[in-house]
Amino acid sequence: MLSRFVRTGLNSQNKHQIGGIQFGVRSFQTSKPTLARWEKEQDKPPTFKKVVDDAATAFFMTEIMWGLYITMGYFFRKKCTINYPFEKGPLSPRFRGEHALRRYPTGEERCIACKLCEAICPAQAITIEAEPRQDGSRRTTRYDIDMTKCIYCGFCQEACPVDAIVEGPNFEFTTETRLELLYNKEKLLANGDRWETEIASNIAADYLYR
Repeated sequence: MLSRFVRTGLNSQNKHQIGGIQFGVRSFQTSKPTLARWEKEQDKPPTFKKVVDDAATAFFMTEIMWGLYITMGYFFRKKCTINYPFEKGPLSPRFRGEHALRRYPTGEERCIACKLCEAICPAQAITIEAEPRQDGSRRTTRYDIDMTKCIYCGFCQEACPVDAIVEGPNFEFTTETRLELLYNKEKLLANGDRWETEIASNIAADYLYR
């Protein structure tokens, strides 16, 4: 408790006495500015230097000229804008766009119905139904993705052991109705067939970091 107090003289305003010893409370509060002090500052006459500086600024329009100088500097720089959709900027190999289901070069579906993507999806946007094939392996009979729920985290692509479900480079897939954003297996396979070249090159460019 003694650490809360600082020994001061007898003229301290806030005094406490403990065991016959008089202490004063240390205050860190600063004085608040008063209206009178502000008015006093405003009543001070301007200095000669300030008058000359203000007159030069108003006469030579230095602030306007400085703004025009900056504008002209940007005018002759390389343009940063592009004429979308006729021009498009570069995309990273890790760009996460519209989903797609891939096939092997033989045309066989890559998906083995392990349902890891369905289990790891934090938005629960994936629904899978499967059945066994004649050779004992599994195949999907239903693969739906509710794109209105998808948060494009990429977990499904990372969890897939055979690179079947991927997020491709396409980002232009706006629709007019919500129903069009409910992707089924046929839609996903069609996306994979359309973007297979770009998807394969992106996976090859990023394989060292996966």
